[in-house]
Amino acid sequence: MTAAVRTTGLDVRFETDRGPVQALSGIDLDIAPGAFVSLIGPSGCGKSTLLRCIGDLVQPTAGHVTVGGLSAHEARLAHRYGIAFQSAGLLDWRSVQRNVELPLELHGVGRRERAARARELLELVGLGDVARSRPAELSGGMRMRVAIARALAEEPPLLLMDEPFGALDEMTREHLQTELLRLRERTGTTVVFVTHSIAEAVFLSTQVVVMSARPGRVVRVVDVDLPSRDEDAREHPAYFAAITEVREALRGRSGSPSASATTAAPAARSAER
Repeated sequence: MTAAVRTTGLDVRFETDRGPVQALSGIDLDIAPGAFVSLIGPSGCGKSTLLRCIGDLVQPTAGHVTVGGLSAHEARLAHRYGIAFQSAGLLDWRSVQRNVELPLELHGVGRRERAARARELLELVGLGDVARSRPAELSGGMRMRVAIARALAEEPPLLLMDEPFGALDEMTREHLQTELLRLRERTGTTVVFVTHSIAEAVFLSTQVVVMSARPGRVVRVVDVDLPSRDEDAREHPAYFAAITEVREALRGRSGSPSASATTAAPAARSAER
């Protein structure tokens, strides 16, 4: 099976006024089609840099990135992924529907076809009734749903997300996490997701990639096997155990995937805060 994303020996070094900065070192990572993978680690560890390498927005100093068997550059030209950042980045002078249409318009899709696709996506994210509204009329959570709809406009097999819910309140954030999982289930899209929240990473992901402090390296890949991906999952012992394992990996400890709910639950509640 061709990996959805594969990085081999990936290094990134930036030249700055203070000298070279090694952002990433020796990143070897395989992401299977249909997986939901979160990248987590200390601030400045290179999570976003790794995401941008996958998206052909940052060029590696050494190593290789492939997306569905194509180089990152070829994948970008072939529109093989969508990207959503922490800021929704909507154009205030365009309606919600025309914001979703934008990537299709830029790539020459006809007006009728792109309008139909935008309406379909807005219904998918629960915003069909605000298609003619302007972004300024929407809440932060609604704007982010528009941004996700726009990222899915060209039906990409890969969705790259850089802390898309980071600026939202906790209730809105949890609601959008559930909505994102629903969308992924319906579309089959592979997701690579950057977050600082351990609880968010565990709830969303099939795997959590734990990274070290700069230069960023992969220190552990934690498999997350929850019995469901709904609100009940947030109270399940497997959820608490996975949170504990990720936290221990971030602290450089061996951790224990079989940690009991009794010992893991306080850690999970701390992580959620």
